[in-house]
Amino acid sequence: MKKIIALCVVLCGLLQSVSATEDFFKPVRNTGLRAPAVPLLMSDPFFSVWSPCNNLYDGVTTHWSKAAKPLSGAVRVDGETYRFMGTADSTCLSFGRAAVQKSVNVLPTQTYYTFVCGQVELDLVFTVPLLPDDLDLLSTPINYVSYRVRALDKKAHAVQLYFEVTPWMAVNTVNQPTVANVISQGGMTYLRCGTIEQAYTAHIGDAVGIDWGYVYVAGHHNARTSLSLNGSSEMKEAFAHTGRLLPTRGEIVNRDTINTHAMAYSDDMGTVDKNGKTGFMMIGYDDVYSVEYMYSRRMAYWKHGGEVSIFDAFERAASGYESVMRRCRDFDELLYADGEQAGGAKYAELLSLSYRQVIAAHKLFTDEKGNLMFFSKENGSNGCINTVDLTYPSAPLFLVYNPELLKGMMTSIFEYSASGRWNKPFPAHDLGTYPQANGQIYEGDMPIEEGGNMLILTAAIAKAEGNASYAARYWNLLTIWTDYLVEYGQDPENQLCTDDFAGHWAHNANLSVKAIMGVAAYSEMARMLGLTETADKYMDTARRMAEKWKKDAADGDHYRLAFDRAGTWSQKYNMVWDKIWGLNMFTEVIDKELAYYLTKQNKYGLPLDCRKEYTKSDWILWTASMAPTQDMMRKFIDPVYDFVNETPTRQALGDWHETVSGESYHFRARSVVGGYWMPVLMYKQGLISTGNQ
Repeated sequence: MKKIIALCVVLCGLLQSVSATEDFFKPVRNTGLRAPAVPLLMSDPFFSVWSPCNNLYDGVTTHWSKAAKPLSGAVRVDGETYRFMGTADSTCLSFGRAAVQKSVNVLPTQTYYTFVCGQVELDLVFTVPLLPDDLDLLSTPINYVSYRVRALDKKAHAVQLYFEVTPWMAVNTVNQPTVANVISQGGMTYLRCGTIEQAYTAHIGDAVGIDWGYVYVAGHHNARTSLSLNGSSEMKEAFAHTGRLLPTRGEIVNRDTINTHAMAYSDDMGTVDKNGKTGFMMIGYDDVYSVEYMYSRRMAYWKHGGEVSIFDAFERAASGYESVMRRCRDFDELLYADGEQAGGAKYAELLSLSYRQVIAAHKLFTDEKGNLMFFSKENGSNGCINTVDLTYPSAPLFLVYNPELLKGMMTSIFEYSASGRWNKPFPAHDLGTYPQANGQIYEGDMPIEEGGNMLILTAAIAKAEGNASYAARYWNLLTIWTDYLVEYGQDPENQLCTDDFAGHWAHNANLSVKAIMGVAAYSEMARMLGLTETADKYMDTARRMAEKWKKDAADGDHYRLAFDRAGTWSQKYNMVWDKIWGLNMFTEVIDKELAYYLTKQNKYGLPLDCRKEYTKSDWILWTASMAPTQDMMRKFIDPVYDFVNETPTRQALGDWHETVSGESYHFRARSVVGGYWMPVLMYKQGLISTGNQ
């Protein structure tokens, strides 16, 4: 609470309207990447809205699951209405012609659109302040929608703006009854809508939407702006004909959301000339309770155990608007520059598109002991919560920007074993199905996979922080898991690895590498803790395992997919830690493998292995980061950029795709694209050189 009070004091006195500066409407960098779906509103796996179209008015905005979450927007200029967002409504044919979209730029925390609406230009900015160094902001489920309208000629024009949210935002299926009302509090007006039933954290699964909590639309009381609840078609008709909203009908109960009502916001900007006028509104989602963790419902982090209300959060967001917008712009510039320096402009654009997706695939809260928890949802796969082999590929982003968030994914796995509820000699795969985290539900264990993941990431945290104090908290568990890898990791039996869609595969060489790196990770942590004898013992073991690996996996000019399968190959992305930590156990293997991979690439990237033409783009970026130069690295990254830019599968970014056709599989909106930051992590450690090969 002290942190929140301090933040409010610092932000006190800032303007509550959009600054006259043009910076807020001009992206810090122009991006050319055509996103498969453009991120608009988001905060977590449930509050997530995308535009899967080239133009914002070409189709319905959707949840990452492809369920409709319709947003509508229009500008009325001198009595004529121009639709800039959402599709034409067959029940309201007068709701304007389509505007002309001039540009879209996607940066890490903001999406910028520019439209021409008759003789005026509209700039629209969707801002999600997911700043990794500010856990209150990162977890607060409030988004800004900023707008600027200015004349393109020398004349003044009468301009009104319309923005609509519907109850679809708060339901899983269209037959769920909802209730909406208007709330005035603290000088602000809110439109609120949610289901009548309010079954907190009860609905589990993969491609499902939230059906508890409330969506809010918020704006300031002033002469220009208004908010209202009424029928959606009727509201659009009224705005198109008069430039005003219909009066609120009072509390509205909908039997279903098929014939729905509008949560409408309007800004009557009066006459607008070339100097323009600006404004902003806010959209948020209060889920009341976020997750169920070990049979206890937990609130989101920003609530601080219920001390902060959604109205407190909106008031803070309103008063801090200018400061937050500037911080978002600064972070966007920082993240883009990191990518550009590490791998060039195309790589920087991939990171810019991916960032919001990674963060918003999680929910941040604390357990009853005060431990930070940052749980992912396995989107587009099986809906698991806090899956260890999603944490592993996503880790590079968090190692670069905030390792505390990575700990927030791992602590619960440690605690699950420490509690005695999970007593196997290797870590659990998951903690349940989102949003219920009461214990593993996955039907098949991944002993080597998850053991290696937890050991490697704990060591990576120790390296990032310069101490192994986090590892020391769970040293007994880490020892048990390491000894398991020593005994069973050299030549893994028939079991799954993280690429479980490829099926079980015995004698998996890349899985063996993970075991070897896990043993080496334990040695590195032991040395940091002053346990020299233990460190030497386990490093000797890791090196012996690596030498045997090189003999067993050798296959001429490359190394095998499985020790017993001559003529096979696979990406050995787990070797990246050998290079990061300077262990030099696989140096010659990495060099030989990279040269071989370049002969196996397709138009849209390097296949995962020899069995299929599909790939995982996160692993490609891990593989690419082992290249000795940026030029070689870009040979692996550029085809991934082309996939994202050209894929015919219009959905939130997918990480599993065909390298020939460019089509994407089921995985989408997943946190694993945090793995795209592996080259940044390597570059910041001086492990990727600039220049030619």
